[in-house]
Order: sequence, then structure tokens, then C-alpha cells
Amino acid sequence: MLSTDEAALFDDRGYARRESATIQGGRHVRMGVNPPLITPIYMTAAYEFPDADMAAGLFGLEGNGHAYTRLGNPTLNVLEERMAQIDGGVAGLATASGHAAVTLAILNLVEAGDNIVSSNELFGGIWSLLGATLKRLGVETRFVSPADPKNFEEATDDRTRLYFGETLPNPRLRIFPIGEVAEIGARHGIPLIMDNTLQPFTCRPFEHGAAVTVYSGTKYLGGHGSAIGGIIVDSGNFDWDNSPRHPQMTRPDPAYGNVVWGEECRKLPDTRGRSSYLLKARETLLRDLGLCLSPFNAFLILQGIETLPLRMPAHSANALEVARFLAGHPKVDLVRHPSLAEGTEADQVKRYLGGEYGPMVMVELKGGRAAGARFIEGLRLFSHVTNVGDVRSLATHPASTTHAHLPEKDLLGAGITQGSVRLAVGLEHADDLIHDLDQALAAV
Repeated sequence: MLSTDEAALFDDRGYARRESATIQGGRHVRMGVNPPLITPIYMTAAYEFPDADMAAGLFGLEGNGHAYTRLGNPTLNVLEERMAQIDGGVAGLATASGHAAVTLAILNLVEAGDNIVSSNELFGGIWSLLGATLKRLGVETRFVSPADPKNFEEATDDRTRLYFGETLPNPRLRIFPIGEVAEIGARHGIPLIMDNTLQPFTCRPFEHGAAVTVYSGTKYLGGHGSAIGGIIVDSGNFDWDNSPRHPQMTRPDPAYGNVVWGEECRKLPDTRGRSSYLLKARETLLRDLGLCLSPFNAFLILQGIETLPLRMPAHSANALEVARFLAGHPKVDLVRHPSLAEGTEADQVKRYLGGEYGPMVMVELKGGRAAGARFIEGLRLFSHVTNVGDVRSLATHPASTTHAHLPEKDLLGAGITQGSVRLAVGLEHADDLIHDLDQALAAV
């Protein structure tokens, strides 16, 4: 029998643990009184209205229902609710890709003349978004090293709207100081947006003060490499409705009939009413930019999430074995893996990741770019692709692929040399993976 304290943990969904949320989360969202066991694919663009009043109500942000899949869909709603429960947030918003999630999460808070402060240890595509595309829109990104959290504060001024970082930067793999930067942000009224793509379930940024998480569902959430998708989750711990730094949230919005999003949010009877931040993103940016997720892809990502608590520890265990093998190999200059961190960084790894070091290993080969190419071409079990997050083991040479467009100084800032090879360690047997790496290194 459960104690009174233990019983108090459980809510009206019937469970309290994240492991249960990966399977049960959102299962009954808008599915009727006799819901199917498996979330169905609502493969429809539009929805029929029973009367004119309901149609007008939905477009007037009143009532509960759907109008068009670009704005919402029952299958997507389950994914959004499930990820909100897993992360401990209040609401989610599904998007067409992880890149779309980052784009919407940022654009939702900025306009021309604003700036954001971002870690300089980022995935290559996000470098382009922040450093080039947003710049053309009049939004400045100030890149700083997260090695010292104070860099974020020093780069802040009265037009700074958000801080951004990756939990485990791809491909540098140096843990981001979530709590330290979130605390700086709290003093200045600035939300921290964390890309938690590489550490879903194993890292909980909201517990350390982050305001928003973003994910590429293409990666470990799905785990099968068959569907592209993304998601944004609002923690509920940032007061969007009374933030002097975020006039887009507090003033009348001409993009939707001059509504004030906090006021409109409080009127809604369904999950949309939990987050004014995501309500605005859904009803303006998702509507205007069309970065919506396919219901079929949402279904596939949901299938992957169900095994997330089993897969992430297995990825982590395999990656640890690979890192230990590579660290002792004579043809390897350097191995980057959270288990090898020292000093303050080791303390942060313990604080934010616990005993789960993650699925990624970065290796620096002696011999530079030519050695990296020979090594990748010699692999048999590892697949040479630019993706990560698959059950299969994958290898990439970032300097010639994902980060090829960056100047040398920015490559080095992101932790990449010409001899760097990124390994996304899958779920094959560790002995087979090590054998494959050993025989490929023999050809370098």
C-alpha cells in the first residue's frame, strides 16, 4: 500500500512518473469518451464545423476544437501534451522540424533591433540561423563561450530578449551551465531557451531554471530516423504576461486583431490556455510561416517516445564503452565525452546529467582532415550520415559537412578541428562497435 505522501504524487491522470508519461502522456487528449488504445493518425487538413457559431468561436480564440491542421491536430496534440508531461512543463507546440522549433521559439520573442545572447557551441545549422538569417531580419546574435556563465551577463543590454544554448552542444559535447545562466537571466528578466535534443528524458532543464525547451523529434525522441519533426515546451516558470522585456507578449498584437496574449490565454478552456507564449506562437508564427508537423510524422515520433526510458541509458552505456576505447588508442589525439570531464565541468555533468553521459562521442584523429576521411570510409558498422539520434550508430566529419560553411575561427569556437569525427553511438552490441572502430583506425 502506498503511503499518504506517495499517493499525493499521483494526479488525475493516474501516474506521477516520467516513465509512465512516455507511454500514457496525452493519450486521451481530444479523443472522445471511448478513445482508441493507440493514438490514431488524423490525416486531415480541415475539420467540419457543426454550426457557424463554433467556427466563429474557434477563430475568435474561444471554445475547444480544431479548424485547420496547420494550427492544430488531435495527433499532434497528443505529442504536445506528452512532451509537456515528460519535461514537467505546462504546454507544448509541435513543429515541422527541430530547426523550425528553434526558429519559432526565438522569433516569438524578438523583432528588428533586438538581440539574443547565445552559446557559441552549437550545431552548424543553428549557427546559420542565428548568425546570418536572423541578422538579415534585424536581430543580432551575440555569441559567447558558455565556459564562463558571466559571459552571458556581460553581453546583455536592454534589448536582449533571450539566452540560448544546447544542453550537450553538438558536436563539442561540453555540458551547458543551465542553472548558472538561468540564474543570470532571472535577475534580468530574460528567459533561457535550451535545446535538449541530445538529452531527452535524462536531463531536465526546467528543474534548473530554463524557461523553454526545444527538440528535434527526428533524433532521440523518435529514435528510428524515419520522421522529421520538432517540439517546443513551455516550463510555465516564466511570467510572459508581465515581462517588461517582451512587449510582443504584453502589448496588443496586430497579427491577431490586437489581442493581448495573456488575456486571451486565460479565456481558453483547453491545453492552449496553459501558455500565452505558445498560444501566440501557434496563432501567429505557426499560422503565418506554415511550419506545421505532419500528423503521420507525429504518430511515428510518438511510437519512439514510448521506449525513450529504455533507449537513452542503453545509448549512454554504449557511448561510454566507445569513449573509453578511443581514449586509449595511439592514433587518437583527443576524445570528448562527458565522462572525461574534469574540474568544474565534471561537477556540472554530475549535476545536469547524473549517471547518464549521453549518446555522443567526439574524437580528434592524428593526421587532420585526411585521417578523418580515411577513418570514416573505413567504418563498416557505423553509417556515414549527418544525422544523429538513430538506433543505428552514425559517424560524421563535421568540418566538411554540418559545419562546412563556418570560418575556421568559428569552427574552433564550436570545438571542431579538421580531424574531428562525431560519433552518435547506437544500440548495437558494444563489442561489435569497438571492433568496427578498431579496424577503421587501422587504416588511418
